[in-house]
Amino acid sequence: MSADTPEGSGADGDRTPARRPQQRKQVLLRLDPLIHDALARWAGEELRSTNAQIEFLLRRALTDARRLPRGAGAIPRRGRPPKEPEPPAAPGAPDDRHP
Repeated sequence: MSADTPEGSGADGDRTPARRPQQRKQVLLRLDPLIHDALARWAGEELRSTNAQIEFLLRRALTDARRLPRGAGAIPRRGRPPKEPEPPAAPGAPDDRHP
């Protein structure tokens, strides 16, 4: 793209830009240190980060109050992605898994 061509003009300007995934909102949360410590301990016991524990509790409170928006997605899974299943072997191919 040249410096004198405004972005979005020309042949590519007619295309609709690809929709980016919705960004997660960041908020500054001020907590009493004892509350934070209790949340951090609870999160550790459930193998969550403190942030994930706070989101989990907020979602549960919204659900209980019947105020969780319908379009709210699931909490993103963290950690290692699941293993991909091995593709099936071709018919007649030697099986290397068993000696």
